[in-house]
Amino acid sequence: MLLHFIDVAFVRAPTGPIGIAVSGGGDSMALLHLFARWSEQTGHPIAAVTVDHGLRPESGAEAGRVAALCAQSGIPHEILTWAGGQAEGNLPAAARDARYALMAEWAKAKGIRNIALGHTVDDSAENFLMRLGRSAGIDGLAEMETRFERNGILWSRPLWQQHRSELRDYLRRHDVQWIEDPSNDDPQYLRTRARKALPLLADVGVTAQTIHASAFALRQAQSALVHYTHQEAALHVMQEVGDLLIPVRPMPPIPTEIERRLVTAALQWVGSNRYPPRGVWAGLLDVDVAGQQRKTLAGCLIMKRKGHYRITREYNAVKDLVTATDAVWDTRWRLEGPHAPDLEVRALGESVSALPDWRDTGQPRATLMASPAVWRGDLLVAVPLAGYNDDWSVQIVADFTSFLDSH
Repeated sequence: MLLHFIDVAFVRAPTGPIGIAVSGGGDSMALLHLFARWSEQTGHPIAAVTVDHGLRPESGAEAGRVAALCAQSGIPHEILTWAGGQAEGNLPAAARDARYALMAEWAKAKGIRNIALGHTVDDSAENFLMRLGRSAGIDGLAEMETRFERNGILWSRPLWQQHRSELRDYLRRHDVQWIEDPSNDDPQYLRTRARKALPLLADVGVTAQTIHASAFALRQAQSALVHYTHQEAALHVMQEVGDLLIPVRPMPPIPTEIERRLVTAALQWVGSNRYPPRGVWAGLLDVDVAGQQRKTLAGCLIMKRKGHYRITREYNAVKDLVTATDAVWDTRWRLEGPHAPDLEVRALGESVSALPDWRDTGQPRATLMASPAVWRGDLLVAVPLAGYNDDWSVQIVADFTSFLDSH
């Protein structure tokens, strides 16, 4: 039965090897064993990868045990090391992001386009409880995606419907050893506390399975909201260069949740934010901008003018951003022109005043100030959005519609 979930892990049959993320814990070891059996039956190649976060003294030895097991089974395996154990802020989140980035880099080097993860029903329930404690909405409480793209790799969670206990039973039947991470019992971690709280909720009918069912229903509701957000964006949101214009009084009115999603997505796209900004609610623009005509939020400048809210990039958020001319600037802009090693891309800033015809562009001063310009030291070479130096042009890497499609 479990092999069936491996067989349908990816919608389309992968054209190259499948990567298996293996920490050495019970879930990932069950995933590895199942894929090894599947590989023997189908002849499809697999390769395993372990990320050593270095957060515990034992982590290196544990990664070595996984490597030894893979060697015994003839499975290609590689250990990746993360050197960010002293990262400030949310260490688990930093480790998670690093894990995805390292594995994606490994996969691309190996010609691997698909990686399987060992998340289970229990992981979903724990995530739900943790996010519920943070007052998460539908997006936060929805079931983990079973398949998703990140860092240019397609990821899958084949065991998303299985319980942790079922996988342990499977390992025992096949005499497969696994490693118990002692941090799973460390109460300093929120996930540990959520894991311990879950059994206490069984008396009121709240179990990993019932949470899973509710989270799955929320995922379906989220899909519907995303669909209608796309429709309203096509009707009401206009992209002008790198800015977005949203009517002050859209007609017909936009439902409040859809409005919130539109504003959140707009701030994320214009502000080049990896994650949606928090604390965005329907009517926020009315409340925050109406009285003062402009406001900065999430790396954006929001201006009210001519019946629209115009969301543009905030200059202060990009004033220190410097890249080579052939690199993507501020995650959105790609320049074409006579590239040279002594040239760089920086925001135009107050040098907009040096362009006597900038008003002829029809773009607000604030938009041009935060736009990419080509510099040679302190010498302004080109400002594509202002039409200064026709040797250079600039394009948005992915427009707002593409951004909505990918998020």
